[in-house]
Amino acid sequence: MIKRFFHSDQGVHYQNKRLNKFLKKNHITQSISRKATCLDNAVIESFFHLLKIEIGNNFSTKEELINSVRNWIYYYNNFRIKTKLGGKSPIQYRKLVS
Repeated sequence: MIKRFFHSDQGVHYQNKRLNKFLKKNHITQSISRKATCLDNAVIESFFHLLKIEIGNNFSTKEELINSVRNWIYYYNNFRIKTKLGGKSPIQYRKLVS
């Protein structure tokens, strides 16, 4: 099972009953960091920066955006090499260390 997280440094998100109900129903774990602590968010900020740059922003429909994000995440995990992972994709690296 894939573990999913909802992360924010804004505590107001965690007081929203509708959001909490949605997250629980969809088995999404809440994660929060201290406000304005950029090091807590550095990894995910970097990930979303790459995502935005590499998929662009020319989408006519919500479905086009969703498909582009899904395809990019598949590419990122399976084919995009990372220097920090010894020139391997995340999936290749995970197979080596497990």
